[in-house]
Amino acid sequence: MARPKLLPDNFTLCLVGTVILASLLPVHGQAAVAFNWLTNIAVGLLFFLHGAKLSREAIIAGATHWRLHLVVLASTFVLFPVLGLALKPVLSPLVTPALYMGVLFLCTLPSTVQSSIAFTSIARGNVPAAVCSASASSLLGIFITPALVSLIVTTQAAGSGSAWHTIWNIVLQLLVPFVAGQLLRPLIGRWIERNRGVLKFVDQGSILLVVYGAFSEAVNEGLWHHIPLAALGGLVVVNAVLLAIALGITIFVSKRLGFSRADQITIIFCGSKKSLASGVPMAKVIFASNAVGAVVLPLMLFHQIQLMVCAALAQRWGARDTSAERAAEAGDESRATSAERQQTAAARR
Repeated sequence: MARPKLLPDNFTLCLVGTVILASLLPVHGQAAVAFNWLTNIAVGLLFFLHGAKLSREAIIAGATHWRLHLVVLASTFVLFPVLGLALKPVLSPLVTPALYMGVLFLCTLPSTVQSSIAFTSIARGNVPAAVCSASASSLLGIFITPALVSLIVTTQAAGSGSAWHTIWNIVLQLLVPFVAGQLLRPLIGRWIERNRGVLKFVDQGSILLVVYGAFSEAVNEGLWHHIPLAALGGLVVVNAVLLAIALGITIFVSKRLGFSRADQITIIFCGSKKSLASGVPMAKVIFASNAVGAVVLPLMLFHQIQLMVCAALAQRWGARDTSAERAAEAGDESRATSAERQQTAAARR
């Protein structure tokens, strides 16, 4: 039986279970040090496999659609940060300062890759353009997200050291494995394509490891004593408002700029979503370990909200286009039948 589209998926349930486990049995002491090394290795492997999976041919093929890609990137890296800052008087009273910092971090993140492409396909959008835009967003986010964090997120929760130290950590832990994967793609790319389950396991497993470590550290620092239940409810509202505004603006702008319906769908799904797969590892690198739990909590909630809303939109738009095509085909058949009848009648006369 298919899972109802508004229920959490299995991975979201695993995330919730991981947070509960970290809250009840947090790792600490020397075990926490060893666990930190394990998560660093898992994150490096994750970006290595993503580098090996990313097709250069797909990027080159879609890169010519530059207007669409500029709109998606502007929505991802300009619109969201502007919304996060502009709506501060309205949003920040609903959450704690630590959670609002997480909301700002959420606004700096790149778009998703897998789900953006999947929803674009379901809604019958421009899939090749979605592959290019989502992949470019993920790659550029390695550089743009830390820069935006240094500009708009307060440095109270930032890791120790200079901005150059943060950049070096990003390069070493994320970019170097990614580039290594790209260079080795001719050797292992086909194997990865045949074994997508391996990438999914590493993808989700590394996120669960980072979440467990982050929330363990946060719980040891008294996370749940500093976040009241009302703030969690307010965080749901904040995330819903951000997503609704982003969807509304991308729908309006893509229409006003004269994009085709297929391109509009691509812009909407690629420009309104944020990547949990990229965000959690980046938070671990950018922020101090005791702050990561509160920083990624808004992202985890936004992830589930965007999946539910975009799944509903994709299915609705895909079904509407399918119905329209069937109606057009039925009209063509009716006209053809009518023409045949007229030809038969003329022959009889």
